[in-house]
Amino acid sequence: MPVRPVAAVDLDPIERASRDELQALQLQRLRWSLRHAYDNVAPLRQKFDAADVHPDDLHSLADLARFPFTTKSDLRDTYPFGMFAVPRTQVVRVHASSGTTGRPTVVGYTRRDLDVWADLVARSIRAAGGRSGDIVHVAYGYGLFTGGLGAHYGAERLGCTVIPMSGGQTEKQVQLIRDFAPDIIMVTPSYMLTLIDEMARQGMDPTATSLAIGIFGAEPWTEAMRASIEQRAGLDAVDIYGLSEVMGPGVASECVETKDGPVVWEDHFYPEIVDPVTGAVLEDGQQGELVFTSLTKEALPIVRYRTRDLTRLLPPTARAMRRIGKITGRSDDMLIIRGVNVFPSQIEELICGMPALAPHYLLVVDKDAHLDSLTVKVEIAATADGGNEAHRRLGEELRGLIKSLVGVSASVEVMPPFALERVSVGKAKRVLDRRPAV
Repeated sequence: MPVRPVAAVDLDPIERASRDELQALQLQRLRWSLRHAYDNVAPLRQKFDAADVHPDDLHSLADLARFPFTTKSDLRDTYPFGMFAVPRTQVVRVHASSGTTGRPTVVGYTRRDLDVWADLVARSIRAAGGRSGDIVHVAYGYGLFTGGLGAHYGAERLGCTVIPMSGGQTEKQVQLIRDFAPDIIMVTPSYMLTLIDEMARQGMDPTATSLAIGIFGAEPWTEAMRASIEQRAGLDAVDIYGLSEVMGPGVASECVETKDGPVVWEDHFYPEIVDPVTGAVLEDGQQGELVFTSLTKEALPIVRYRTRDLTRLLPPTARAMRRIGKITGRSDDMLIIRGVNVFPSQIEELICGMPALAPHYLLVVDKDAHLDSLTVKVEIAATADGGNEAHRRLGEELRGLIKSLVGVSASVEVMPPFALERVSVGKAKRVLDRRPAV
């Protein structure tokens, strides 16, 4: 697969700055951001005061650990605009989460916020190998979800031609990829697999399309899934990371020349890794929960926002800024089954390691009498032997791997191709937990 690394001369100066230069900028911007939040966001000021800490107490980056965390519930409790730091008349756009588990979290952007966002998504696309003049097919959903518009304006900022397809209409997606010949696709990895399946259904060779780069985000995905997508679609699969509460897509992004974890754009977001239970800050390289503090946001400054994503901070490679490892799961998505901690990504790795299985699966959790039960529903690959004996053999193999490597007993149902529902908009549903609420 072709790789188009960025020449050093084309990088933003901060992308090749020394660590001292970067940290001096971070400290300057962090002091501003904490003061901006304290002076203009009453709920944050109350939290600071309750923790007996003040923006003037920040003398070094390490002092940030003294400040309180912000959580999703803080945004929900102040719904809709209670966390904004500027008058509503200065907010030129709002986005929001789906709100499927309660009130949505609402985020706002000033004109300058949108400019910074577009710049960072453009930087991310460039890091992935994109260039001015490329055609970018955006299949993230448009609307309150940040994915579609975030990708769109970033691609335009880079000088690309944008196909604003949004999600859904899978057959039409494939038609436009064939007819418009885009260079880049931006979409969730699970929906990319659906597009690959549809290409094959239509008799197309997915490796023969014009697509050279896939920029995938909005949900955790494994190295095994990256390998599967690259092999089946013949493109470079690059990870982009973001969340609406912090900005949207483009908080961090991988460089195509290394593909060794998304680079955090540390000139705008200060990352920490904390112990998910105690909240203590962990050293770089240690696994824990990812926390972000915004350094330049005007409308919605974020102070130590707990993302619930589990990862680790890694040293710089292709850029001057630190990287995050692959997201291994979320602290609030972890399943506890008969006392065993289970992350969907663990089972996904096993499925992707079996070529006869397709990377489409659903984990169903029930309670039988007093015991939890786990059923893994997974599709057989379209190119594999689909007989009953093959289904039984593959199910036994996967069940054994789950027992030995994850440590939990599971039933496995190997299903025909396309038996599981495909998600065309938003994130794939990987878990169905039917246990009664405690």
